[in-house]
Amino acid sequence: MSSVIFRKGLDLEEAVAATLAADYDSAIVDEMTSDGFRRIRGRLTVHLAKEFGFCYGVDRAVDYAYQTRKRFPDRLVYLTGEIIHNPHVNEKLRAAGIRFLSDPGERGQPPGPDAVVIIPAFGVTIKELAEYDRLGCTLVDTTCGSVLNVWKNVERYASDGFTALIHGKVHHEETRATASQTLKYPAGRFLVVLDLDQARRVCDYVRAGGDREAFLAEFHDAASDGFDPDSDLERIGLANQTTMLMSESLEISELCRQAMIERYGKASLDGHYRAFDTICSATQDRQDAVRGLLAQQRLDLMIVVGGYNSSNTRNLARMCSTHLPTYHVADAESLCSASQIRHRPVDAPLSNVALPRREQEVAADDWLARNGQLAVGLTAGASTPNNIIGQVVQRLEQFTSDTRSGPDSDPR
Repeated sequence: MSSVIFRKGLDLEEAVAATLAADYDSAIVDEMTSDGFRRIRGRLTVHLAKEFGFCYGVDRAVDYAYQTRKRFPDRLVYLTGEIIHNPHVNEKLRAAGIRFLSDPGERGQPPGPDAVVIIPAFGVTIKELAEYDRLGCTLVDTTCGSVLNVWKNVERYASDGFTALIHGKVHHEETRATASQTLKYPAGRFLVVLDLDQARRVCDYVRAGGDREAFLAEFHDAASDGFDPDSDLERIGLANQTTMLMSESLEISELCRQAMIERYGKASLDGHYRAFDTICSATQDRQDAVRGLLAQQRLDLMIVVGGYNSSNTRNLARMCSTHLPTYHVADAESLCSASQIRHRPVDAPLSNVALPRREQEVAADDWLARNGQLAVGLTAGASTPNNIIGQVVQRLEQFTSDTRSGPDSDPR
């Protein structure tokens, strides 16, 4: 039994528009964007990056989820996992009766043919998609267009006998889905590298070989089955998780290019190395906007708002932290008082994103100057709705206008 698949919405955009606006819009953010992306209240000036928050792909995915619930009010509606990496949005969907197959209580319970299954913006693996099709579920596919573009390139690599070298996080939903595209071909291969250090080790192996068993041990969770570095690194096609830091992806690309030239010669480069720019434009726009804000404004500190498991949000925080004190916060509740803020450290290990929120956070004291003019930079990851950003601005204004400004000045 084949599935019915909706890929262009369900013709209910107008019917859900008011609900979406009530759930996620912010009058404060609207005012800031129409007033030079800044807001001045007393001694506080908040400068908002000119690209921030919900991107087109996220906006579309959330819109489709609301349309799905409206279209099928009497049917079981599932999400394969988080629609986006923002806990507030995901909780709104749970409250609307949408069940998450990734939640502990839903695992191992395949949806029946009468169920509606929403595929999130990250996409799903080809194996998962085939299973939903076999079950005959109605599918609502919200996979982001930028992700689909990466898939096309990766599939092309595999069809031409190139190993897809993917700059990404191996356990991230998008990277797993991207890597699976290579498996459409019997000889398809992939290898995932997290960062420059891992890319350097791959390039060292390209140049001169090395300890095969040690290489396979390091990348055992990040390579396709049967991966052989002695043969599968002879031809490489570079791609990336769309939310990675573009500057790092470009460095990795150049590392790979030089390694292939050293091993095979410049004249043979095209036969051994390919690369396409697969960073999504929204991710790049947000990174460029942060660079512009840091270059144009004198700031005392930077606040980056977004889910702690959001890759693009963490990368924005990394960028800012090299210039000034930076706090990656989940929402306004992380701003505890004028004396204390709870935040996820920029250098926290990637593995801790699976921990409960409070276990990922550390407390910083005396983070907000108590006197004098204060300039705060503000941005948000692509999965952060405007209402959360507006609440952070409100909290900052409460703290800087509160003369008490001590531990008891928490306005909650």
